Amino acid sequence: MARSELEWLEHLIRCHDREVRELKLLDSYYEGEQPLSYMAPELLAELDDRVRQVVVNWPQLVADSIEERLDVEGFRFPAEAHADEGLWRIWQANNLDEQSQQGHLDSLVMKRAYVVTGAGEDAAIPLITVESALDMHAERDPRTRKVAAAVKRWCEDGEGGKKVDHATLYMPNITVWYMKNDAGQWVEDESFPRDDHKLGEVPVVPLVNRGRLKKQGGVSEFKSVIPLSDAACKIATDMMVSAEYHATPRRVAFGFGEEDFQDEQGRRVSAFSRIIGRMWATEKNRKEDGADVIQFDEASLSNFHDTINQLARLVASLAGLPPHFLGYSTENPASADAIRSSESRLVKRAERKQRAWGGAWEQVMRLALRIRDGEWSDEARALETIWRDASTPTVAQKADAATKLYTAKIVPLRQTREDMGYTQAQINRMEEQDHEAAQDAMTRVLAGDLAALDIGPKASPEPAAEPDEMALD
Repeated sequence: MARSELEWLEHLIRCHDREVRELKLLDSYYEGEQPLSYMAPELLAELDDRVRQVVVNWPQLVADSIEERLDVEGFRFPAEAHADEGLWRIWQANNLDEQSQQGHLDSLVMKRAYVVTGAGEDAAIPLITVESALDMHAERDPRTRKVAAAVKRWCEDGEGGKKVDHATLYMPNITVWYMKNDAGQWVEDESFPRDDHKLGEVPVVPLVNRGRLKKQGGVSEFKSVIPLSDAACKIATDMMVSAEYHATPRRVAFGFGEEDFQDEQGRRVSAFSRIIGRMWATEKNRKEDGADVIQFDEASLSNFHDTINQLARLVASLAGLPPHFLGYSTENPASADAIRSSESRLVKRAERKQRAWGGAWEQVMRLALRIRDGEWSDEARALETIWRDASTPTVAQKADAATKLYTAKIVPLRQTREDMGYTQAQINRMEEQDHEAAQDAMTRVLAGDLAALDIGPKASPEPAAEPDEMALD
């Protein structure tokens, strides 16, 4: 059934409202502000605010460990050997180095983020923004799986400090801005004229984490980790309570009165002084008055430590994290090669994200080209996203592997530099320097300096040979 623009807006807002609560909960886990779990409600009510939760923020570790390996370095057309400068200029002008990092992180945490493309103030630079799933929602066409419509919502202070709700509706050929009037109804915002962009598709691209055939909206990276993190927070909180009441030796005093717990000035001794590490003494005769002190052995907290370590092992297994990421190690210290080997699952996960989100960023840049040039580019259909290597080999290993491939003439010099981890800007500067060095060498050869023919890395400047030593004839 075809919907009107207002019907689309209200439908998308209802869908967004249904999922906002879950998204906020996922966000609280990343921020370490989640509620305490696995504790009886009666106990929580009795303790009130006297017990503060100890947060073992494994969800944040899981998300950051993957996001730190996701860096876009450029975009390349199929016929080009290096990154396209025009697309990279658009990327940099929109501060997408920073925004892409935030979008990747939000997608890992809250299942997805969104990238919106539109016309900017400069016709040569389209406007690209990355939006949170807390502010935006999109619905896909079940036949094509493309975005059918999307909405972005926000709230601003109006006249007199009154809050005013705003929304932007994105459709395949038009973008419309709305606001709520005093009657609580959505009406078009006259401050922003309609944008009849005629793109033929919605200028919104979702960055979906772990998308599946039946779950196009994605899955949070926290899904399998949250129960274990909740259990660790509960155990750590119990450990702190036990440390307060059981890890300190407890004493029982017989035959003491309040006057025995006073200092030299007659002031009462604090509870801390009575409990923690102080000597108790009395002038009373122990045999006659029965004064006596008994000390119980303190409780061991090792059972809490063992439980938290076991939960950490489960998190490492489910999230593909190396053991040293969670602060525990095996009995035998791991070698450098073993440590890198333990990161293989994490690296593979990051590479999977690169493949999935590379397609999304390529669609963003195709939209940017369409807005900039006024027509779709057939060449851009085969656009390629250039990612930084997600693995963590040593510099020596990377240099050795790259040099062998280049020496064997398997890859060209530019690819060798990319494999070494240099950015596209650094590679461009190197190529400019190579070109300048080649031109300088040619000038010197034409001037009679044959030593300039050796411009390899082992070449060193030598004084020019005397004319009678050169066989030029």
